[in-house]
Amino acid sequence: MSIDNPHFEVSKHKNYLYVIKENISLVHPVYTNDPLNLYLLLGSHTALLLDTGCGLFPLKPIVDELIGKKKLIVFNTHYHWDHPLGNVEFGEVYIHENEVNLVSKPYDVSYFKDSPNEIVEIYRKQDFLIPPAKTIKPLKDGDMFDLGEIEVKIIHCPGHSPGSICLLTSTGELFTSDVAYYGDQFLPKRENFPKVLKTLSKLIELCEKDKNLELYPSHRQYPCDKTLLTDLYNGIENIENLWDTKKAFDFFEAWQIDDDKFRYFISR
Repeated sequence: MSIDNPHFEVSKHKNYLYVIKENISLVHPVYTNDPLNLYLLLGSHTALLLDTGCGLFPLKPIVDELIGKKKLIVFNTHYHWDHPLGNVEFGEVYIHENEVNLVSKPYDVSYFKDSPNEIVEIYRKQDFLIPPAKTIKPLKDGDMFDLGEIEVKIIHCPGHSPGSICLLTSTGELFTSDVAYYGDQFLPKRENFPKVLKTLSKLIELCEKDKNLELYPSHRQYPCDKTLLTDLYNGIENIENLWDTKKAFDFFEAWQIDDDKFRYFISR
């Protein structure tokens, strides 16, 4: 499989940063946050792959071609299905300590059995149980990784999921994973909104300290700036005022609420 595999769109964004895009709507049309952005950072001696995607087609040959002889480390930003299903290709993967157990066993994607899209046959052939990586290693807040001329710091950002992480680089990038992006927002129950807002506040503070930070979300458009964080913060704060407009969205077992910038799915 070459870099030209039409399932993945590969682009060189900076000398040291590649973006590998995958459309998750191919699995089920209910997901509209295309594309999923997998990021590949190239240090002088080590490369870092951020997420392994949907596990539909081989990703490792593409990564190997891009990194040459550099060592590779692989992170999952969190455990939701579109981020770790390619883990088995890479042998060893890091994820936040809160979610190690969740990606250490076969991943059940049986909720795609009724998808109208033919591509789910790839999952069906595996009985909708996607094997995990052989070794899962824990990350915690503040962990540092030296890629060679690029340092990466782990920021634990709970809210979207218990173990969501963002990455801050010494080269001025903030990889926001699913913590913040322009698109459908998957939020916990209302009583857990303070956790989400606290995380967003922490990221806003980082952007205020370094006004040149570029934000790289795991979905849709990139790069973004602090406006993404403030838009999302203000939108979540305002959900209380829109609560009477909610409607049930059964596939996600959630309430759906829309405003002029986001569509929110709030766990029921």
